[in-house]
Amino acid sequence: MTDTLDTLLQTPLHALHLELGGKMVPFAGYDMPVQYPLGIMGEHNHTRAKAGLFDVSHMGQARYVGDEAALESLITADLSQLGAGEQKYTLLLNESGGIVDDLMVSRPQGEGLFLVVNAATKDNDFKIIETATAGKGTLTRLEDRALLALQGPAAKDVMARLVPAACEMVFMQCGAFELGGVEVLISRSGYTGEDGFEISIPADKADAIARVLLAEDEVEAIGLGARDSLRLEAGLCLYGHDMDETRNPVEAGLMWAVAKTRRERRDFPGAREVLAELLEKHGLKRVGLRLSGAPAREGAEIAAKDGEIIGVVTSGGFGPTVGGPVAMGYVERDFIEPGTELDIIVRGKPRAAEVTKLPFVPANFYRG
Repeated sequence: MTDTLDTLLQTPLHALHLELGGKMVPFAGYDMPVQYPLGIMGEHNHTRAKAGLFDVSHMGQARYVGDEAALESLITADLSQLGAGEQKYTLLLNESGGIVDDLMVSRPQGEGLFLVVNAATKDNDFKIIETATAGKGTLTRLEDRALLALQGPAAKDVMARLVPAACEMVFMQCGAFELGGVEVLISRSGYTGEDGFEISIPADKADAIARVLLAEDEVEAIGLGARDSLRLEAGLCLYGHDMDETRNPVEAGLMWAVAKTRRERRDFPGAREVLAELLEKHGLKRVGLRLSGAPAREGAEIAAKDGEIIGVVTSGGFGPTVGGPVAMGYVERDFIEPGTELDIIVRGKPRAAEVTKLPFVPANFYRG
């Protein structure tokens, strides 16, 4: 069914987006801001230079309590190695190793695990987890929480004034803190390639906390448009585009998200197929691409110089920090080496492209 204004869901910050002049568009079943008056380019550059505030409340949040082995059997992390106050990026895989979703799992203060999954897949993700862990654990969907992401080099300066203790965390750590008189969960993470924080807040306090953050001189509201260009420059996958159930972690370049112990035990979903792919290298592989002329969009064919079609673009656009068009896509193994010259078919015409290492812009995560 096509989303209409009547069927679209709203985050707790919907009224604030309208007040700030957000241009609203349908996204993952929600009415979301694609940009504000500053514009996508301005928002992108502001986040790289200072700090941007993103509403990511459409994401799925949940708490899991119970037998962790039952949950671990669905994902690629080793939960026995997830310490208190730590967070990991992991993959939810199907029986053949296809990527059902990517998600964050953390062990904040208090009982159980905290999960954040993608908006478009959250109902399916939670159903899979609930079914697999029935009688062993309890998954509680946190429908009454909002989620904000404060990203950029000045995010630490803002947080140092508002929640100084949160600045003691390094990348992929988390904990419970007080912000603006409200108890929140904060992780030092994000999906822009910049240092920053993600903040889980009771929904009825989201507007007040967002205004506290936006009142800081360094902070501007940022929409989905700049969020996409930032994560693309950072070489980060967007679910449903750069990865889905037809791709496995080897093809997607995400084997780093499969814990070494899980590989050794061969006990993650689809281990036989995924480890065979790792050895045989017969599938396509995700690569970065720099190109000249107009940006290439998702679905554009990738060709070898002799005209043979050898892949497809899965994400593409103009990279403001890079200063030109960038893309990610899947190509045959013979063409994955950086420096390989290819063509991308844009509007029926071949545009010169070159395979390049990812990310396009170096990550600025704070590791201490």
